[in-house]
Amino acid sequence: MAIRIFRMKAGNRVNRRVSGDISVTLFLVVCAIIMVIPLYYAIIQSIKPISELYIFPPRMYVTNPTIDNYADLFRLMSTSWVPFSRYIFNTVMITFVGTFGHIILASMAAYPLAKYKFPFSDAFAKLVRFALMFNATVLTIPTYIVMAKLGWIDTYWSLIVPAFGSSLGLYLMQNFMADLADAIFEAAKIDGAKEGRIFWRIVMPNVKSGWLTLMIFSVQSLWNMNNTMYIYSEELKTLPYAIAQISSGGYARAGAAAAAVVVMMLVPIAVFIFSQSNVIETMAKSGIKE
Repeated sequence: MAIRIFRMKAGNRVNRRVSGDISVTLFLVVCAIIMVIPLYYAIIQSIKPISELYIFPPRMYVTNPTIDNYADLFRLMSTSWVPFSRYIFNTVMITFVGTFGHIILASMAAYPLAKYKFPFSDAFAKLVRFALMFNATVLTIPTYIVMAKLGWIDTYWSLIVPAFGSSLGLYLMQNFMADLADAIFEAAKIDGAKEGRIFWRIVMPNVKSGWLTLMIFSVQSLWNMNNTMYIYSEELKTLPYAIAQISSGGYARAGAAAAAVVVMMLVPIAVFIFSQSNVIETMAKSGIKE
């Protein structure tokens, strides 16, 4: 009798586990479909002829697919006043330098906040969290004043330096580093390791998932930056600005504008695909916790 009751309980447990797995899987599939729909729609729009772009209600399919929109986009690029390669270079340079500097500075500032106690350290950590409440739009005028005082208006630095000081990176890296076991640092110091070596050889590898996640956010933000408030020279403007100018041509350029949306999405998507597997793997394997 006892054996029968045990088997019944075990069977119920297995059934609940299977039904739970199926429910979670279905929920994730629905979420994935919802997130893929905008990407699918953007791609479909980019291969629609003009005659199908303005059909109402919009269709989620295309009857006569064409790549003429991409041909028109690259034709317009080739006739721009400034060589289009210049816009691409500006965006790539700002994105790369801004992301690299943000990760390094945020990590170096987060390390003492996460692992050391010094005067006003708690107040400073709270200030960082408080800074997350401010939207970038609110900081536009103060940032412009600072850049003007430094003489960096109409230079790359007016876009790169504000990216260095984003509070999101500092907050994110602080939380990742706070989870590292103190025993690791104590053992390293007993072995004679200096702070620089501890930071580069122990801390950064163990918070790889943190700075890879930060890289995704930073690349997405800087790649899509279309802020002409700080940049006036045409040869210093970014790719989103050039794409916006092409897209502002009205009905005649609607197809090229739809293709431009897909082109602008390629780099952030590629960075995410490259990073997300590393983020998941690192979160599973790195970081020794007490």
